[in-house]
Amino acid sequence: MKTLALSCALLLAAGGTFAQGYQFTEVVKLPATPVKNQASTGTCWCFATTSFLESELLRMGKGTYDLSEMFIVRQKYMNQLQDNYLREGKGNIGQGSLSHTYKHAFDQVGVVPEEAYTGINYNSDRHNHGELVKYLHAIANVAIQLRHRSPEYDKLINNLFDTYLGKLPEKFTYKGKEYTPKTFAASLGLDMDDYIELTSFTHHPYYKPFSPEVPDNWEHELMYNLPLDELISVMDSALGNGYTVCWDGDVSEKGFSFKNGVAINPEVVKVEDFSTTDRARFEKMDIKERLDEVYKFEQPCPEINVTPEVRQQGFEAFVTTDDHLMHITGIAKDQNGTKYYITKNSWGTDRNAFGGYLNMSDSFVRAKTIYIMVHKDAIPAGTRAKLKL
Repeated sequence: MKTLALSCALLLAAGGTFAQGYQFTEVVKLPATPVKNQASTGTCWCFATTSFLESELLRMGKGTYDLSEMFIVRQKYMNQLQDNYLREGKGNIGQGSLSHTYKHAFDQVGVVPEEAYTGINYNSDRHNHGELVKYLHAIANVAIQLRHRSPEYDKLINNLFDTYLGKLPEKFTYKGKEYTPKTFAASLGLDMDDYIELTSFTHHPYYKPFSPEVPDNWEHELMYNLPLDELISVMDSALGNGYTVCWDGDVSEKGFSFKNGVAINPEVVKVEDFSTTDRARFEKMDIKERLDEVYKFEQPCPEINVTPEVRQQGFEAFVTTDDHLMHITGIAKDQNGTKYYITKNSWGTDRNAFGGYLNMSDSFVRAKTIYIMVHKDAIPAGTRAKLKL
């Protein structure tokens, strides 16, 4: 395998994209709104789904929107508190959730533009829910202990959110027109029933819905189970036909490097996989040392052939966990022809040199995906028929 000595940069103009030791050529690149920053919150689920829906609005010819994440997050917290109380405190009132949580909140209360509800009502220019969530837990625990939610409880919860996130707008003006959150949501033309969550695991039958056993699926939502190759085909077909993909998966491995703008799934590295000039040095290294070299991200390397069995083993060993949601907006290939998914993150633009994006390899995505969400029309007809959609 030959190396290409490249500087650490990302060129978003026509031509190609570059990371240290990697040269990427865009195959598909779909429109997306600017990268945002979830900052000190566990609300990636909302930032990723919001970005996905903003791209849907672009695809539908509706124009560019900047939708409020925290308007949806607030309703999610309210729904969690209800669920947790009825489960006698055994529910999930953490910051995390999944894409369907957005859908449910959208249908319940609508949505507003960012300018109508920033969700920051404290002395900060970035989101931070650390203190908010501690008070939320404290109030919720008192109600559990008392086995009663008084009118004062409801006031405390709403005052808590008003204090940290701001009061909810009953009406607002956007581009010269007055809306409520519900009428604004209706004006967007988005139907939450159009969006389908798909996954791939062998411990449930294929082409049937099941509820993935991950903590953030606190609503026990059903997702359709596909064979791994078919799940990947859905992603590729969607992107090739103008539909972006909302992605949830594991980002805890060393191969996930937001700083370097790549996510890879390397196999045990053989000496012959390195360039001729480097072989003498690598021959003296053990496997761990060779992998350490790989994780310098100085050149593309061979990656694991991920089968359904390999994927399942990672899930059942708790190596592949539900960590993070992001928004896939395209496909790229490196200098060796390996496929990558162009991925928009929600960690701002100042934590890597690539504008807040990274490229996830095909092997990484096969191994580390928990589920995806796509528009139902993005699913190929044959797969839709099998799922009876």
